[in-house]
Amino acid sequence: MTASKQVKLKPGDTIGILGGGQLGRMLATAAARLGLRCQVFSPDPDSPAFDVVQNATCAEYADVEALELFATDVDVVTYEFENVPAATAMILGARRPVLPDYKVLETTQDRLAEKDFVTGLGIATARYADVSSAASLRAAIGVIGLPAVIKTRRFGYDGKGQAIIREGDDLDAVWADLETKSAILEGFVPFEREISVIAARGADGTVECFDVTDNEHGDHILRVSRAPADISETLAAEARSIATKIATALNYVGVLAVEMFVVPGDNGPTLMVNEIAPRVHNSGHWTLDGASVSQFEQHIRAIAGWPLAKPVRHGPVTMTNLIGDEVNDYAKWLTVPGATVHLYGKGAPRPGRKMGHITQVMPAPGKS
Repeated sequence: MTASKQVKLKPGDTIGILGGGQLGRMLATAAARLGLRCQVFSPDPDSPAFDVVQNATCAEYADVEALELFATDVDVVTYEFENVPAATAMILGARRPVLPDYKVLETTQDRLAEKDFVTGLGIATARYADVSSAASLRAAIGVIGLPAVIKTRRFGYDGKGQAIIREGDDLDAVWADLETKSAILEGFVPFEREISVIAARGADGTVECFDVTDNEHGDHILRVSRAPADISETLAAEARSIATKIATALNYVGVLAVEMFVVPGDNGPTLMVNEIAPRVHNSGHWTLDGASVSQFEQHIRAIAGWPLAKPVRHGPVTMTNLIGDEVNDYAKWLTVPGATVHLYGKGAPRPGRKMGHITQVMPAPGKS
C-alpha cells in the first residue's frame, strides 16, 4: 500500500504546507473550515499565509533541522508552488506522506521532462527541442522554425525565463539574456484562446474536474478567467479527458491545473497542452465563490484522504486579478452586485505582483 493510500486525516489533524504565498493562505483557510489545522513552512518572513495559521516555520528549504522539526508537527505535507526543491520534498517524504508525491516535481519542474511526459501519453503539444547553447539554439530553429518561444527548463513562471524569437533577432544575445545552460525551444502556436482545466484526483483514483476556464493574459500574467469557457461541449469534454489522463498517469493526489491552447483548424479546433501546474492554480480562483466546492477544499479533501466533492458551478463566473497598484481600487468592487473581494495581505504593491482578485458570479441562465 502506498503512503498516499494510508493517509486518512481526522478533524484536528495538521497539514504542513510548503510555501507561504496566497495559495498557501487560501489552502489553510479551506482546511480550517473542515476542522483541520495547518502549519506553513516558508523562507519569507512576510509570507501572507503566516497570517492565517497558528504555527509557522520561517526557514530555508535546505535547512534539514528545520524540516525535521516541521515534519514532527504535521500529519501530511503538501505544497503551494511547484518550485519547492525536490530534495526538500524527499527529506520530508522520509518522515511524513508528501502529496502530491515529490516524484511529480521531477517531471513538472523540468519543461523538457514535462513535454516528453505529455507527448508520451499521445497528447499534442507545440513542437519542441532541447537547447543547451547558442549553436544548438540555431539548430533547433532550423527544425522548428520561427517565430518560436525559448524558455528555461526550470524555475519559470508568469513569463519569467522566456522570450519570443522572431526573424532577425540576435540569437547570441537571446541566449545570453536567458542566463541558463538548459532551455527548451517551442514552436509558436497560433492559438485562438487559452483555456485550463482544474482537476482533483484522490488516492483512490477518483477524478473530479471543474468546468473548463477561458484565460486572458497580459504581459505573461493571468488577468481574467471566465467559466465556463466559450467552447463546444465536445471540446470541453476532451479537455477534461486530457487533464484526467495526465493526473492518472502521474498517480497524482491533490489538485492540478492543465493549461491548453485551442488551435483553429480546417476540421474544427483542436487542443494542445501548454503546461502542467502541480498545485492549485490562479485560473481556478473563480471556484471560491462560483462553485459548490473550491479548488482549495478539493485539494485538502484529496490529501486528507476524504471523498472529493462533485463541483456544481453557480452561474457564469469571472475572476479578475488585482495586479500591482490595481489593489488600491479594491473599494470600488465592494458594492458591485455578485462581486466578492479577496485580498492577499501582502505588503507594498509592485508591478506584476498579484495582490488579490475579484470573483463575479452572475445568475445562471433562466434564473433571476
